[in-house]
Amino acid sequence: MWLSVAIETDAAHAEALSDALLAAGAISATVEDALAGTELETPQFGEPGSPATPAWERSRVVALFEPSDDLRERIVATLKEAGLAVPAAIAFEEVAEADWVRLTQAQFEPIRISERLWIVPSWHVPPDPAAINLLLDPGLAFGTGSHPTTRLCLEWLEANITPGCSVLDYGCGSGILAIAAKKLGAGRTAGVDIDPAALTAAADNAGRNDVTIRFLHANAPLEDRFDRVVANILTNPLKLLAPVLAARLASGGHLALSGVLESQADEVIAAYAPWLPLRVGAQHEGWVRLEGIK
Repeated sequence: MWLSVAIETDAAHAEALSDALLAAGAISATVEDALAGTELETPQFGEPGSPATPAWERSRVVALFEPSDDLRERIVATLKEAGLAVPAAIAFEEVAEADWVRLTQAQFEPIRISERLWIVPSWHVPPDPAAINLLLDPGLAFGTGSHPTTRLCLEWLEANITPGCSVLDYGCGSGILAIAAKKLGAGRTAGVDIDPAALTAAADNAGRNDVTIRFLHANAPLEDRFDRVVANILTNPLKLLAPVLAARLASGGHLALSGVLESQADEVIAAYAPWLPLRVGAQHEGWVRLEGIK
């Protein structure tokens, strides 16, 4: 049994409060939007150009502690030592021990993308053995296939991969898009990411799917040009990457971008205008896929 402790504060004190709770013996501390689930909820994606430390004007700091009889007194004393006001309300909630691996895996079921394309978590049996099954274990990387932007990119790959074409998956995460491209018939395929853990997970997933893909860090030199470039990231990094991605696209090559909200489409289109025209090719649950040919 564990104890979850939740305290509301403002953006200016969220980080200091987190540090104080960790100093009081918390195993972990996270900052959440106190208005999550309401119309006033404010999404934060941690992308370049946004605050480095997530915090909301009405923040909730949630910390996990081992149970103890003096926990409240210890927290109050630590807050006072840190020069923080002691809140009128400190919420305590019991958290039962659980098989977290099994609970996490239970969240991910096989996902049917199309008649011939499935995403299958590595711990599941493929529902359709005759389909193109992408066997996936995200590990510490982003990308289980359940997000609308991933579906938008997979649908684009299925419609645009031609036999032997070269493909670059920029911001590859778990490697799902690069692996899909390869299993759909692509030739030379590469995946790029800034996170070493993502590159490890992607390489493991490529081996699981018996495909050969070159995965490399974004800082590594990449001079090749590709027939197809796909990037499922977020608006700000996509705008910053416009010259990089355009340079990696071969003449006549096709580009697909996702991770873009409908309201952000025009600014991304404008960022790429010096290199190639983009248009909204599809949208799903408030997200869009932008497409263009160089």
